[in-house]
Amino acid sequence: MQKRDKLRLQRKVSRVRKNIFGTADKPRLTVFRSLNHIYAQLVDDSANRTLASASSKCKEISEELGKTKSKTEKSKIVGKLLSSKAVEVKVSTVIFDRGRYAYHGRVKALADGAREGGLKF
Repeated sequence: MQKRDKLRLQRKVSRVRKNIFGTADKPRLTVFRSLNHIYAQLVDDSANRTLASASSKCKEISEELGKTKSKTEKSKIVGKLLSSKAVEVKVSTVIFDRGRYAYHGRVKALADGAREGGLKF
């Protein structure tokens, strides 16, 4: 990747994250999207630790993911898994951090799945 492209991506991320800070009561839900998979984490920025995480590589949902046809459907399932893990950690509200990605497609599907699972943004 070119140096200017990396700088452009870093500027995008910093533009989104400068107003977002997760706490123990209201952690930050971060999203990373690769070509084939999607990853999500609940991060407590004040303690610098991850409270819960889920991805499309998780063994817990591998059977459900095998039945889906699109990456968007997989993202929705990952969002539901993350929200169930958040309930175990006693988290009900989060701050959504889309990172450098537009709130569209797989990122939106993950957010919708997390909302269906009971998380509030």
